[in-house]
Amino acid sequence: MTAAAGGGSIRRRLILQLLVVAAILSALLYLTVRSVADRAVETTQDSIIGAAAISIAEEIRGGSDGVEVDIAYATFSILGAVGDDRIFYRILLGADTITGYDTLPLPPRRPGGLSPVFYGATFLDNEVRIAAVERSVLAEGRTLDALVLVAQTQTSREQIVGRLANRAAALGVGFFAVAALLSVLTAGSVLRPVAALRAAVERRGPLDLRPVSRPVPAELAPLVGALNGFIGRLSTALHRTETFIAEAAHHIRTPLATLKAQSEIALHRAEDDATRAGLRAIIRSADDAARSASQLLDHAAVVYRTEQRADEAVDLRQIVGDVVASMHTTAEIRDVGLAFTPPPHPLSVTGDRLLIESAVRNLLDNAIKYTPTDGAVEVGFDSTPGRATLRICDNGRGLSGLDQSDLSRRFRRGANVDDVIGSGLGLTIVYEVARAHGGQFRLRERKEGGTCAEFSLPLR
Repeated sequence: MTAAAGGGSIRRRLILQLLVVAAILSALLYLTVRSVADRAVETTQDSIIGAAAISIAEEIRGGSDGVEVDIAYATFSILGAVGDDRIFYRILLGADTITGYDTLPLPPRRPGGLSPVFYGATFLDNEVRIAAVERSVLAEGRTLDALVLVAQTQTSREQIVGRLANRAAALGVGFFAVAALLSVLTAGSVLRPVAALRAAVERRGPLDLRPVSRPVPAELAPLVGALNGFIGRLSTALHRTETFIAEAAHHIRTPLATLKAQSEIALHRAEDDATRAGLRAIIRSADDAARSASQLLDHAAVVYRTEQRADEAVDLRQIVGDVVASMHTTAEIRDVGLAFTPPPHPLSVTGDRLLIESAVRNLLDNAIKYTPTDGAVEVGFDSTPGRATLRICDNGRGLSGLDQSDLSRRFRRGANVDDVIGSGLGLTIVYEVARAHGGQFRLRERKEGGTCAEFSLPLR
């Protein structure tokens, strides 16, 4: 029987938490790489357009006739080598534009000499990056400030950043895949001590109630301590149950046997019919109570021993033979014939001898009890591959229209046996013993009247 996993899976929860952390780290990795790439490309572009602006500014010459600007071809070649971006420039002398695009935006602050000032703006519906430098020029006998602006569109920059971002995304996905694999391996490694503890407990036999002494991590020590405490309490409770069953059997059966014996003695001495009828009723009630108490105690013992079975190799042929021999007297008292046909060879099965004896005794007791006077009970074995199948047939009252599932329930009896003493636990005991041993129990009605019970166990 397994416990209901209503709290979810620790393994699944641990893996999900590790995957969430991996996803966050992957996203941070992507954003970091993209940000660094963007800054690196921006710095590279700034360096190029800044160098171009300085180059143009250094080519400005002043003289008595005014200012001369000679823009070298190499300057624009450097800018064109970066990509397919468009280049704009503007040269101002004082407040007047002497060449270039006169609407190119001015810098937010005046540059300090040839140290470029970089800024972004929108020009002709394009996002551009602009570098501005300034130098003093002597012209016409006076000093003038020449401001040089060089702008470049962002197409190449966006392409480079996009490629780097795609690589960063691929790197993030790869990192997440590796982290997912490591998460599964980590969860398995973390939970391995729990699985080892479970396997160690599962390997124990039904009688092994020793404390768990397996080394475990510190986090599992409280669980093992609680488990050992429960095992100790269970062992004590089972011992008390076994003692109680034995004492109850003695304290209930002995007074009932004494009451029955005293009533039988009084019956032999009684002379009037009324007294004899009353004593017969007492004897019948004592028999009924003794049988019910015996069956209840047998059922309690069966329930207890199915959880605490002492399995061993037993010979089913010998067990059945011993039980048949012990029931001969009962059959003779009821004038019921009891015939046993043993198989030619031993039938070795693995099981608890006391439980199997209890099941066989209940089957045989039922057959004798419900067989009419001068009837017969036949005990034998059927040949079944891999199984030892005991067959007990009588010519009694049959199943009274009930199926096996009804008759195997506790305290359930057929409607045609109200006049027979019984508790309704005999077939329940047989069914539980068969189930505990991996066997089968089946009832079927005979065409000529009566019932056949088949009780089978796996052969060794």
